[in-house]
Amino acid sequence: MVAQNFGIVVKLTDGSMVTFCVDTPPLEWFDMRKDDPTTFLAQLELDKKLKCSFCPRIFDKWLCWNETDAGSTATAPCPDFIPGFFPTRNAHKACLEDGTWFRHPDSNSTWSNYTMCVDHADYEWRRFIISLYEFGYFLSAFALIVSLIIFCSFKCLECTRVRIHKHLFVSFIINNILWLAWYRLVVNDPILLVNNPWWCQTLHVFVQYFMVANYFWMFCEGFYLHTLLVLAFFRSETQLLKGFYVFGWMGPVLPMIFYVYCRATDTRDETCWVEQSSWNHILSIPVCLCLVLSLGFLINILRVLLKKLKDNQKNFSSALRRNSSIGGVDNQHSLKKAVRATLILIPLLGLHYLVIPFRPDPGSKRLEAIYEVVAAATSSLQGFCVALLFCFCNSEVINVFRRRCCPRMMEDKSPTHRADNSCAPTNRGDEKAERNESI
Repeated sequence: MVAQNFGIVVKLTDGSMVTFCVDTPPLEWFDMRKDDPTTFLAQLELDKKLKCSFCPRIFDKWLCWNETDAGSTATAPCPDFIPGFFPTRNAHKACLEDGTWFRHPDSNSTWSNYTMCVDHADYEWRRFIISLYEFGYFLSAFALIVSLIIFCSFKCLECTRVRIHKHLFVSFIINNILWLAWYRLVVNDPILLVNNPWWCQTLHVFVQYFMVANYFWMFCEGFYLHTLLVLAFFRSETQLLKGFYVFGWMGPVLPMIFYVYCRATDTRDETCWVEQSSWNHILSIPVCLCLVLSLGFLINILRVLLKKLKDNQKNFSSALRRNSSIGGVDNQHSLKKAVRATLILIPLLGLHYLVIPFRPDPGSKRLEAIYEVVAAATSSLQGFCVALLFCFCNSEVINVFRRRCCPRMMEDKSPTHRADNSCAPTNRGDEKAERNESI
């Protein structure tokens, strides 16, 4: 649209002349001048010969461009809400000689030049990191769904420990699927961030809720394991499970309500709430508290485990006297069990997140790149590691498949096996013994 406007010449009382452009002639001004000349300190004259040509104000869904003189180029800082854009750089928009904005020949629509906003090498790197997240979340969700089907299909696996595993797996699955939706629907669509639809903010709320719930269920895993190994007795596993259900699924509700209220009432928060805000601390505090307590559980579990291994070594004191080399071998075996227990419990309790917050300085690009790869791999593949360690590599699950696939072989190897092919511990003592043995 060509913006041809009338030029208004303002003759001031001191005799000086000022010219400016308007969209339509202000005819009422001249009527008022004729009726009551004293109301004007200046005399207005309409110069019909003078034409002003400029590009009108326009919003391209990313930036608002002001009126620009024909034949010039408008400049504006790059938007800071677009991933990969540098706000310190400038975007450009060309206004042609005829007072129209430049149109791209391919789309035949007005086009703003944002190419200078992007560091293309950095953009490609960010795309690689996002792809790494998407691959990890997809692989984890698939492995966890298969694991959940296995746990639900074989009733002989049913026990308190597996019930907690199933709820943890569900929180992982939903969390991973929601993150995939977030990356696909929101992160890759900058225009959506500008429009800021209600469903986008709703998706953000669900992503944050299930992320916090996932941490809470990791805490439940650590608390149950700590109770099982460290405490000699507790009243009722049924009551304990009910407490886990309430804490794991209802615990995140209160901080989420406070978080949503604060972000919804903050007028600065737009762009689907994708930007980091000080309100994120509302969710970070309970998550960090769960991680710190889980770390305490791990330390105490390892202390008890090493003490039990040390007590078992004393039972072989007579053998140690006969052969001094046995002691070294037994110590190495105990150390290996402790290291294995630590490596297994770290992904289950989410303790690798205690290292991720320590991001290198922005100036060290190589360290920052290593950090981003490690953070993407550990965060997105945590669910896969948990499914691998606690389902696919679980001796009970393996024995179930062996009994179903090769029942005769199992009868030959273990003639005293249970008649009902049960694989779950029948009581708390059996479960505690199997947990000690598995670690």
